This record gives sequence, structure tokens and C-alpha cells, in this order.
Amino acid sequence: MILSEIHKKFKEKVRAFADNEVAPRAKEIDKKGEFPWDLVKKMGEYGFLGIYIPEKYGGAGLDVLSYAIAVEEIGRVCGSTGIFLAAHSSLGVFPIYYAGTEEQKQKWLIPLAKGEKIGSFGLTEPNAGSDAAGTQTRFRLEGDKYIINGTKRFITSGHIADIIIFTATKDPALGYKGISAFVVEKGTPGFTPGKEEDKLGLRGSITSELIFEDCAIPKENILGQEGDGFKIFMETLDGGRISIGALALGIAQGALDASVKFVQEHNLTKSQSIQSMIAEISTEIEAARLLVYNAAQLKDAGLPYVKESAMAKYYASTVGMKATSMAIDIHGLLGITDDYPVERFFRDEKLMEIGEGTSEIQKIVIARQILGK
Repeated sequence: MILSEIHKKFKEKVRAFADNEVAPRAKEIDKKGEFPWDLVKKMGEYGFLGIYIPEKYGGAGLDVLSYAIAVEEIGRVCGSTGIFLAAHSSLGVFPIYYAGTEEQKQKWLIPLAKGEKIGSFGLTEPNAGSDAAGTQTRFRLEGDKYIINGTKRFITSGHIADIIIFTATKDPALGYKGISAFVVEKGTPGFTPGKEEDKLGLRGSITSELIFEDCAIPKENILGQEGDGFKIFMETLDGGRISIGALALGIAQGALDASVKFVQEHNLTKSQSIQSMIAEISTEIEAARLLVYNAAQLKDAGLPYVKESAMAKYYASTVGMKATSMAIDIHGLLGITDDYPVERFFRDEKLMEIGEGTSEIQKIVIARQILGK
């Protein structure tokens, strides 16, 4: 794909940051399972935490394609840092930009886009994952406060986020029509992070429960109107699939790069079976890149992109698992040791088939767009 000069220069800027700042820390981040605060601070200073947000709201004023490129390039060296960037930008920033009032944007969007605060999004629950319309967290209005009760699970950056958008229902019997979206700030009485997950991959990314026990938030913390929650999170997930597709693509590229380096260093370039594997996965990675970039450009152009973002996420994550598995095969037994990064890429890639909607959910989205809802 031919990028504009602006996108080329931006890609070079992010790649330099990824190679010089993130890559040297990637193994340590994974091993210790520690959140990379130092890298997050630097990403904020570089303007990477509000890439597609207008400058008047503290962002870089670029576009979604630039954002996808940034997630891809950082994911190429460290999935944990990449998933933070994706979750913060797509899930913590976008809903406020999309549905927030001017007052809410001034209060929350600006510090999020500048990287002064960390954002998160609470949708998944113990009994509401792929069926997000089955939300059980409840809200009720008492005077000028909303009272929230319920639990969210598998929330990226849940423990550390300063500002969290979450969904709750007025009555589960209402289905998607009863769901609303709210903002809660860290330290609000009745709101506490629960168990932090010990995960297979993306170990430097914080994933935790969020617990609401008679949590009272101001009436003005609602995004949109009551009942708008389903629309808001569906729009959020549609865009978020682009970023997860970009992250899957980046991890796959990192695995391919490591494999090429290994083959060259071990004089395996004449092996036809290895040549075949390299050619096959390189082609599929490039095809995934075209899908991801196309979805981003459609969103930038204000055109329908639901089908294309689902395709990009589905295909990139499928190719990513194939690429990381093949990378281990190329490395042989060395591939399952931590002497090489491919076992980390393999572990990190698995979530890409699950997060932001499983591969099966993406197929449903794609089919419905083609056949009619």
C-alpha cells in the first residue's frame, strides 16, 4: 500500500520510538508482568495517546490510519505496550469524543488525549461477554445521582485507569434498550478494582475486575441519554476492531521479522521449506495490512466500515496466530525458549482472536452486513 508522505514520516517516527524505547524493555515487561509506566509517559509526550483527536481537545489532530500505524508499529515489538495504546485510545478516549458533551470533553477528553490520565472501558461481565446486550450491572437514579451496582471483568487497565467508561442497565429485561453508558473516576466511593488477572500473554497489560457497590456518580456523568449505551459501545467496538486488527498485524510482523533474522543468522536461507513458509506468511501479513489500513481509511472518510473493520480484525488475528506458530516452527526447539521473542509473540497474539469480539462474532458481523441484519 502506498502511504502519503505524512503517513510515511509518522510511521518512521513511531518505528524509531518502538525500536529504541520499547523493544529493549519488551522482554522485561513480559517477564515481570509489570505495567510500563515509563513508556506510557513517553507515549504521552510524543502525542501518541490522542492521535486522531483534534488538537483543540489535546490530541495530535491526525487520523485513524495514523493511529492504526502506531498500534501496529508498537505491537511489532511489544504486545503489552501495544494493547495499552489500543485500549486507551479506542476504548477510553473514543466514547467521550463520540458521545460526550462539550463540558465532558473539556473535563475528561483533554487530559486523556494528552496522556495526563489513563482511560479504560468496562463492558464485559462475568455473564455478559460476547452477548454484551446481556449486561447485568444495574443503575438507578436517585435525585441528582446515579447509583451503580454490579461487576465488570477482563477490563484492560482497570486497576490503573483514572477515567473509566462503563455500561449498566436500567432493567435487564429491557435488553439492549435498557443499557446506558457512564463515566466513573478513580477513587469514587463504592467503586473498587477487583481481582487482577494472571494471563497467558500481554502480561505487562493490567486486566482486572471492576466492582460497583452502591457507587454514586453525578447525574452529568452519563454519556448521551439513557438508553444510548448500546449504540455508544457498538460504535466503540466497530472502531476498536481496527486497532485490534492493527495490533494483531504488528505482532505477526514482529514474528516474521524475528524469523527472517533467525534464518539469515543460521544459514537456512537455501531451505525450500523455510522459503515456502516465509513467502506464505509474508503474503498473508501484507493482505492483512491492506484490510486494516482500508478499514481505517473508510472510517477517516466517514464511509461505512463495520464490515471492513470486522474483516480486518478477523483476518489479521487469524494470520497472526498462523504467523507466530510458524515462527516457532522455524526456530525449532529454540522457539519455545525465552532466548527468542517468538514464544512471547505467540502468547500475546492469542488474545487478538478473542478481544473486541471473538472470531466467531466477527463472522456474524460480516455475514449480517452482507446478507442484511
